[in-house]
Amino acid sequence: MRTITLVLLLTLISSPVFSQFTVSSNHHFIEKDGKPFFWLGDTAWELFHRLNREDAEKYFKKRSEQGFTVVQAVVLAEIDGLHKPNAYGEIPFVNDNPAMPNEKYFEHVDFIINLADKYHINIAMLPTWGDKVFKDKWGMGPEVFNEKNIAVYGTWIARRYKDRTNIIWIIGGDRNPRSDQDVAIWRSMANAIQNETGNSALMSYHPQPNQLGAGQWFNDDKWLSFNMFQNGHCRDGAIYDKIFASYNRQPLRPVLDGEPIYEDHPVCFNPNDLGISNAYDVRKYAYLDLFAGAFGHTYGCHDVWQMYAADREAINGAHIYWYEAINLPGANQMQYVRKLVESHPILDRIPDQSLIRENNNSPAERIQATRGKDYLFVYTAAGKPFHVFLDKIKVSGFQAYWYNPRDGKTIDIQIPSTLLEMSFTPPSTGYGQDWILVVDDAAKNYPKP
Repeated sequence: MRTITLVLLLTLISSPVFSQFTVSSNHHFIEKDGKPFFWLGDTAWELFHRLNREDAEKYFKKRSEQGFTVVQAVVLAEIDGLHKPNAYGEIPFVNDNPAMPNEKYFEHVDFIINLADKYHINIAMLPTWGDKVFKDKWGMGPEVFNEKNIAVYGTWIARRYKDRTNIIWIIGGDRNPRSDQDVAIWRSMANAIQNETGNSALMSYHPQPNQLGAGQWFNDDKWLSFNMFQNGHCRDGAIYDKIFASYNRQPLRPVLDGEPIYEDHPVCFNPNDLGISNAYDVRKYAYLDLFAGAFGHTYGCHDVWQMYAADREAINGAHIYWYEAINLPGANQMQYVRKLVESHPILDRIPDQSLIRENNNSPAERIQATRGKDYLFVYTAAGKPFHVFLDKIKVSGFQAYWYNPRDGKTIDIQIPSTLLEMSFTPPSTGYGQDWILVVDDAAKNYPKP
């Protein structure tokens, strides 16, 4: 018995101990429990506020089946989150006082976090939406936070959830600081959370669209684990340039597009002239972001973020109830994004436009390339042909195929083992006909997605 106990003790001592999330050693990716973690997120901002427990289970079950690993949600929600009760008649604070949280409200938050864990989903949790710090044309307020009381709230909520293994902390809430005072308020919350979690928290900031993402204000802050962008809700923006610039910016950090164009959203808030976004729109942002250097990607749906239902006002033209919208094509196609990335070594993948000759096309016809040591991916947004310099990867022979991002199916391609350059023409071209070229070292026998 002593021998067994000693062996067990030595095993426990020698086994590595990992925090819930860490930044990879090359500072470009996220790991969980010591393994590469692919962030496939959904924006369910009103989850804590609007869904009851039965509906939350339906939501998580579907998103889990679709391969999502992260859900972004707000504790003090955007849509009158301080005054309009949750599904059980509770509001978060007594008399709008951040120092007086309502235990009953937070018991429901507890339940949702536990439910997410049941479905192997991580919560990128925003302690508050930004209009609780300052209002603008989108916000309902009221402004309840200042530099002092936001630290009190940050400490309290961090203490409550610091031992949860499926929490990622997101400061900000769709607001760009207007002044040094605003920066100080957000920094006060971030520091309070970090102080309580003992520097183990993974944390970022969710801004409105800007050139540098969260790094515009917090690039030198130690608590900023990864840089988050929002590209807004317009079609065919060159967010890949911002992602790539952030990928290379010092100090090195992982980078993520945390709010791209949502599926079923009025394009640029102008449906009459520009129409409504679709699955193709959301696919393009996913692959272009990832191949430009992002460590993961967040999908969003206009009907789902607000949990639109028959008894709720439709914000900005929402027209499909959330429990139907979770089945939209773009949401189902996100699983193919994850399957592709996870089918090959993640940590050595880098963005590399020098792989291709056609490396500066416009966003609508963009061709974006990324590679590992012995594989490469090339995304062609409109199915345009391109030329690849195959000698950029180390191979003894080629395995190659086209990957269809609409259905996850593959079409094999033959490449002579001695070839150093080759032109590729996708199986189809035109609007909605995006394709990914995959080229591997045949000796590695990487599985197809």
